Amino acid sequence: MLKDVGPVGVIGAGSWGTTLAHVLASKGLKVNLWVFEEELCETIRRTGENSIYLPGYRLHQGVCALSALDEVTAASRLLIMVVPSHVYRGVVKRMLPHLREDAIVVNATKGIESDTLLTMSGIWKELLPKRNRVQLLCLSGPSFAREVIAGIPTAVTLAGQNLKITRQVQQVLSTARFRVYSSLDVIGVEVAGASKNVIALAAGACDGLSFGYNARAALITRGLAEISRLGVKMGAHPLTFSGLAGIGDLLLTCTGDLSRNRTVGMQLGQGRKLSEILGGMRQVAEGVITAKSIHSLAVKMDVEMPISERVYRVLYEDKDPLLVVRELMDRDLKHEMEYDPEIYAVNDKSAAYRL
Repeated sequence: MLKDVGPVGVIGAGSWGTTLAHVLASKGLKVNLWVFEEELCETIRRTGENSIYLPGYRLHQGVCALSALDEVTAASRLLIMVVPSHVYRGVVKRMLPHLREDAIVVNATKGIESDTLLTMSGIWKELLPKRNRVQLLCLSGPSFAREVIAGIPTAVTLAGQNLKITRQVQQVLSTARFRVYSSLDVIGVEVAGASKNVIALAAGACDGLSFGYNARAALITRGLAEISRLGVKMGAHPLTFSGLAGIGDLLLTCTGDLSRNRTVGMQLGQGRKLSEILGGMRQVAEGVITAKSIHSLAVKMDVEMPISERVYRVLYEDKDPLLVVRELMDRDLKHEMEYDPEIYAVNDKSAAYRL
């Protein structure tokens, strides 16, 4: 375990950030939770409950809610980022002057920045000074906040390029009911975590259209195929997408009733307009924002992502969900797996296929 880890800083008090703060405090660690809304911060201090994002759950007394971002940043070597992707860059800029030289940053936000098409780690790399010592990790996997905070067994993946540091943080984050696996594939874990939200919108629309289990299973499988194509093109290891951060998180988000992205997709399939759906939501459905980023990224990287492309059209071009389903089904027939030695340059040709 990390020596002298000190207070852990959790940046963002949505449902996931609050849950991670509670999990770590339950291990006996002191946790500083940065809360953007000052009124909510005061409520958490007074009642020990996040009444907006996790009503009904009493937080461990080791969680200290703070509204001063500079204070939380300066006090913590280990920082866990859990703010929405569309405000991520702004929060990082505010943190930089107060960041410790030996800081370890764990990105638990799932998204791709719209303008730059950078992952969350990519944003840090762009903004950090050259030759810095800051370690960047990524936490992802099938993990509904309400189940984790309720103590239901959960397993996730922590990725980092420094295996020693990654394993040390793995020990810090793990509990008897929150099992953390380690990985070296940061880009793969980040791409999988962001892209699965887009496929979850499609899965929700599929259910909203009452297409049944066959269609949903096919959509999830082919969704994984295009996520894998994009990730491998960006330098990820193909096996990452067969793990918790890949198929694990995808299955959860596409089928679980607690999934905000699936819920939005379902309502789209039932004929409601996006503006109407989002107007009634307090929390962010990251897939709505990420759909635009993934669409642009697929074009830039020249990667075929037919499901993600249709989700983009439904969200941003007001296309009829039923019509885009017909487009998907009417495409030219093809092999399920295509041999591509340029992408999978491996000796065993049985593994040199892409989905």
